[in-house]
Amino acid sequence: MYIVYAILSEVDGRIYVGMSQDAEKRLKEHNSGKTRSTKGYRPWRLFFTEEHFTREEARKREIYWKSGIGKEQLKEILSKNNC
Repeated sequence: MYIVYAILSEVDGRIYVGMSQDAEKRLKEHNSGKTRSTKGYRPWRLFFTEEHFTREEARKREIYWKSGIGKEQLKEILSKNNC
């Protein structure tokens, strides 16, 4: 099982989208500074996950969520959930 996830920076509200087989473990890595691209915007919190059976399917969805339309939908999810 592959998980596409979105995390929110509590510093400036930026959204990061990624893919992993263990979203909670990956979040810990982002918050510990192991990921260079997210290190400067810690702490992060997980606000969206989506499960997929294949890596290929998950990768397609990750690309979608990273697109402009996908990011706008994630912002809508945030605003509806008062995050």
